[in-house]
Amino acid sequence: MDQLVIAGGQPLTGEVEVSGAKNAALPILCASLLTARPLVVDNVPELRDVGTLLRLLGDMGVLVERAPRRVTLCAESLKEAVAPYEWVKTMRASILVLGPLLARFGRARVSLPGGCAIGERPVDLHIKGLQAMGARLEVTHGDLVGEAERLRGARIFMDKVTVTGTENLMMAATLAEGTTILENAAREPEVVDLAECLVAMGARIRGHGTDVLTIEGVPELSGATHRVMPDRIEAGTFLVAAAATGGEIRLSGARPRTLDAILDKLVEANASVECQGDQIRLRMRGPNHGVSLRTAPYPAFPTDMQAQFMAMNAVAQGTTVVTETIFENRFMHVQELRRMGANIEVEGNAAIIRGVPRLEGATVMATDLRASAGLVIAGLIAEGETVVDRIYHLDRGYEKLEEKFSCLGASMRRRVAGGNA
Repeated sequence: MDQLVIAGGQPLTGEVEVSGAKNAALPILCASLLTARPLVVDNVPELRDVGTLLRLLGDMGVLVERAPRRVTLCAESLKEAVAPYEWVKTMRASILVLGPLLARFGRARVSLPGGCAIGERPVDLHIKGLQAMGARLEVTHGDLVGEAERLRGARIFMDKVTVTGTENLMMAATLAEGTTILENAAREPEVVDLAECLVAMGARIRGHGTDVLTIEGVPELSGATHRVMPDRIEAGTFLVAAAATGGEIRLSGARPRTLDAILDKLVEANASVECQGDQIRLRMRGPNHGVSLRTAPYPAFPTDMQAQFMAMNAVAQGTTVVTETIFENRFMHVQELRRMGANIEVEGNAAIIRGVPRLEGATVMATDLRASAGLVIAGLIAEGETVVDRIYHLDRGYEKLEEKFSCLGASMRRRVAGGNA
């Protein structure tokens, strides 16, 4: 099992290019199931989750052609409308094949999903929405089994904001008979990116980027070429790492307007942030002031950046409070940060962080994707050597992480546990 070995204490400096967004690429790749024509997707990151999804689609009968940063998919005919447990258990996004399969083929069998151990993420809103559109769904032997002659438009209110639920129902509605209205829909940029891809394929969607989506069903969709948006969480991770180490970096290929909540908090932490076109430049103006924050659905502060800011707050001046409102188990990195000398107390869904002068390198264990990123940042600011174990989580969501950090001057290398390289 691979580890990251980090020698901390060096400010990050230089320039790095932001990769395509994992959380946009995955639903867009699933959208290929909605048409018999080829879908060409550009700026696709090379990640474990992307590879898993492409293997799943290939097993289902989708023709998949891969080139650097480009994937061409053609789902003209499917061998079977089944997403088995062997693929779904490691990646929750596999549930996103459910809506497209029911909409175009009228049948689906999808294993209940797995993914990171960060708390309950039930699929009941997916099920209720599809049932409102006329699908017959039941859970049997750990699988969601569904049938539908043709989905029909419906007015659906989601009592909790759900990104994958919004994406699944939006894709299903593109081929439904009549008009579907999704209320309390997710507003995340990745949802908007999927909607723009679907519109390019001939879907009729209005309101993406707001909390009310209106989708007028069409008989069929065509092929298209779509470029995946930049990964705002990767961008935020590098910016926080630079701020935490007292460095100065420039990001290229970014989309600053999707990062408002993150950039505002970095400025509050005493960073200077300049945005021009697709570039973001950050440098620290002085001591790290730290920031209190509360996670919430977009456009508020993203839960996927909570662990990274907590690592930065661990060595900030004064006391900060991080409140997590999205996932109940997303403080699993706290114990690992404590092993490095952080002073953090957890009370319910809030973590109180009292800044310490320094962290010390230690061997720590990653528990989920974003916790892994927080531990990497902690390693970059710690004195001595930090070993981050179980970094397969990082490979799910960060493309060439150690290579990019090394380009910024970090001392970081990958090795097999127990090995020397």
